[in-house]
Amino acid sequence: MDRTAAIRNRLTVPVLAFGGILMAVMQTVVVPLLPDLPRLTGASAGTVSWMVTATLLSGAVLTPVLGRAGDMYGKRRVLMAALALMTLGSVLCALTSDIGVLIAARTLSGAAAAVVPLSISILRDELPPERRGSAVALMSSTVGIGAALGLPLAAVIVQYANWHTMFWVTSALGATGVTLVWWVVRESPVREPGRFDVPGALGLAVGLVCLLLGVSQGGQWGWGSPRVVGLFLAAAVVLASWWWQQLRAEQPLVDLRLVARPRVGLSHVAALLAGFAFYANTLVTAQLVQAPEATGYGLGLSIVATGLCLLPSGVVMLLLSPVSARISAARGPRVTLALGAAVIAAGYAVRIADSRDLWMIIAGATVVATGTTLAYSALPTLILRAVPAGQTASANGVNVLMRTIGQAGSSAAVAAVLVHHTSLVGGDPVPTLHGYLLSFAMAGAVALVAVVAALCIPGDSAAEGPDEPDGLASAGNRTLGAHDRAMEGA
Repeated sequence: MDRTAAIRNRLTVPVLAFGGILMAVMQTVVVPLLPDLPRLTGASAGTVSWMVTATLLSGAVLTPVLGRAGDMYGKRRVLMAALALMTLGSVLCALTSDIGVLIAARTLSGAAAAVVPLSISILRDELPPERRGSAVALMSSTVGIGAALGLPLAAVIVQYANWHTMFWVTSALGATGVTLVWWVVRESPVREPGRFDVPGALGLAVGLVCLLLGVSQGGQWGWGSPRVVGLFLAAAVVLASWWWQQLRAEQPLVDLRLVARPRVGLSHVAALLAGFAFYANTLVTAQLVQAPEATGYGLGLSIVATGLCLLPSGVVMLLLSPVSARISAARGPRVTLALGAAVIAAGYAVRIADSRDLWMIIAGATVVATGTTLAYSALPTLILRAVPAGQTASANGVNVLMRTIGQAGSSAAVAAVLVHHTSLVGGDPVPTLHGYLLSFAMAGAVALVAVVAALCIPGDSAAEGPDEPDGLASAGNRTLGAHDRAMEGA
């Protein structure tokens, strides 16, 4: 191996992790802008909220689609396309103040949600087994690391510079990410060629948009309103039809027979529950510490100070990802997932015990982040052990999709709880401390259900290693094994 190839080999994990962190930063940076965007764009608060909703919807739709495309056409190629779309969206945001263009640009940025599952699949194909576990754990943790870094970064830029500057910064970071992936990451030799399932992609897109639009807008439009009820009915009909179509397709977008296997299906259920439990921590912490001091519990912190409160969570996720990999290697990822969900529940117990003192709020949030690191790091390892090599990107894409659905459900549930528990402070309705504590209790209960789901996942042990399920080894798997041996020899 020549010197350049050796450098690229060492940089593969850091570059892919940079892409994951960048994706999470890109999803978070718009949050500090939301209160000011109605004034800056001349749009209503409801319209402005679509800058978040559009990213959520496009990310949910494109993650499994781009994952399948990566398995078929090349993961590096599709990864670069996802990062390029994210960068283009950021450039458009930097160039305009028109709310319609901003929403369309944020829709493009949602493609970045596929970065993590594509990168995890590349790591499986490119790294020898002894390096794979810690690298996958780090890659999965980048979601939390980037979210913790993105909020204070965006808050500082928004406070001290023009708001378009923030998008120019993220555009430069995105262009750097595309360039680094092009130079460092090699194209994976493991593919599953065939014809792309266009009807399956369209059916999944329509069904997910109806479902997530109803969940995300239910609080604003009314859960019993004709629009929301109609969206849920449409989602049920479309997704049921999509399921029927996928079972009969020769080369389906999502292999539902594989999903029906308990090791895969229960991992997806656990991902949904973990996403729900984790997301409440970020949502509630930001609101709680910014609440006015007149509430009796609020600290009245600025958005910059709020972001700094979340920084310890990001640092913990970065430091603990190799620990998670070691636990999975010794005890199996199922145990790591269950342990992580239990730690999340313990973190919410800390939040319920004391949510008035700043140091206890930070401590509780950090404990939840610790559990999230363990759980999120174990999920892709479970998927890698349960699916053939040619389907890792699409299977991890579905797993990330389930986390996204869990996060959307968490956002809706927390909003519903807080809306029903408010009091007037200075003439304005503000959530009560009791409402926040109920949100913590709800998220903690879901985390405990995730513990049960994790322990029900069958057939996992430390001795198994990253094998293939039930004799599903394919030519792609044999290519992977030869590639691993070549890497080890190098």
